[in-house]
Amino acid sequence: MKKEEKYQVIESLTEKLKNSDIFYLTDTSELDVETINQLRRLCFRRNISLEVVKNTLLKKAMLKSEKEFTPLFDVLKGPTSIMFSDTGNVPAKLIKEFRRTSPKPILKGAYIQEAIYIGDSQLDTLTNLKTKDELIGDIIGLLQSPAKNVISALQSGGNTIAGVLKTLSNKQ
Repeated sequence: MKKEEKYQVIESLTEKLKNSDIFYLTDTSELDVETINQLRRLCFRRNISLEVVKNTLLKKAMLKSEKEFTPLFDVLKGPTSIMFSDTGNVPAKLIKEFRRTSPKPILKGAYIQEAIYIGDSQLDTLTNLKTKDELIGDIIGLLQSPAKNVISALQSGGNTIAGVLKTLSNKQ
């Protein structure tokens, strides 16, 4: 690879790293062409961008991006693929699903909105992360719950009071 090509790759990766809050570093080595194509198709269907990168170029791009990626430098050994996504748990779910039929990809590390996860042991944690929309839904549900309880109590109590008053007025 010529120096100009390396510079272009570094610039491209730097822009992607600056604009992305979520990416996963994986090891997809030793997968045959058919298997890697299946993985790429799954990534495409789930809106995940998958690229094979050189560790030295990725490290330079990380340094230029002005974000704190230092803990991830230790995992930049051996073959590395990077998965960019808009949703934090989708790549983890994809990796877990894909590993039912294949031994790889192996999770090396992940960066999710300034949180760094290192090692394949973090895969279950990443799969259980909730998306922004799920968290907002949970919060709205929690906020609405007390109001719903008060309203239902008032409605049931109102019917009870009205029934008692009607019964008392009928007795006279």
